[in-house]
Amino acid sequence: MSLNLDQVERIARLAHIEISPAEAAQTRDRLNAIFDLIEQLQAVNTAGIAPMAHAVDVSQRLRADVVTETIDRREVFQAIAPEAEAGLYLVPRVIE
Repeated sequence: MSLNLDQVERIARLAHIEISPAEAAQTRDRLNAIFDLIEQLQAVNTAGIAPMAHAVDVSQRLRADVVTETIDRREVFQAIAPEAEAGLYLVPRVIE
């Protein structure tokens, strides 16, 4: 797939981008280069290759899931809340 100048100008108009004829030609060339790269990537045979979540097979080091704050600050936070009752924040009803 390749774009012509009319298509680039139409895309710019739809995106509300003001573009000069020189910029349109440069943008067309850049977009066509991107489309060429996509065509090259699609031509690669990937049959039998398992999908990967990351290019490098590494595992994330996770910290221990422990409480780090020793001060219970619930009362402080609920004191500035618009409405709170019995340790819960009260919010307006949204679904009737």
